[in-house]
Amino acid sequence: MSFLHRLTTGFAVSEVGTDRFGNTYYESKRDWLNYGRKRRYVMYAKAPDPTMVPPEWHCWLHHVTDQPLSEQKRYPWQMEHEPNRTGTALAYRPPGHDHAGGQRQVAAGDYEAWTPGG
Repeated sequence: MSFLHRLTTGFAVSEVGTDRFGNTYYESKRDWLNYGRKRRYVMYAKAPDPTMVPPEWHCWLHHVTDQPLSEQKRYPWQMEHEPNRTGTALAYRPPGHDHAGGQRQVAAGDYEAWTPGG
C-alpha cells in the first residue's frame, strides 16, 4: 500500500478485516454516489490476484452478505481455497491435450472430421 493511500484511508474508509492470506478489506464510511450502499474493496497482500480472495470475503465484497462469513471450515467435505491455475504449469489439461502427451482416445467409428468446403 502506498504512503498516500495509507494517509488518506483513515478519512474515507474503515478497515473491516483481514483474511488468512493477508488481504485487507475496507468499506467506505459514506454511501457511494447514488447507489445507496457503501463501496467495498480489497488491498492484496501480494500481487493483485482476484483469485486469492476466499469465498467468504467474495460474498461480502459483492454485497451478498452484510457481514463477512466465518473463515472456519464448517464441513468435512469443504476443501481449502486454491487460486486459479489457468495459464500456469499446474493448470488442468485433459487427456489428449498437446501439453499432456497429445494422444487422445480413439473416437467411435462414426466420427468424421469436418473439412472446409467438403
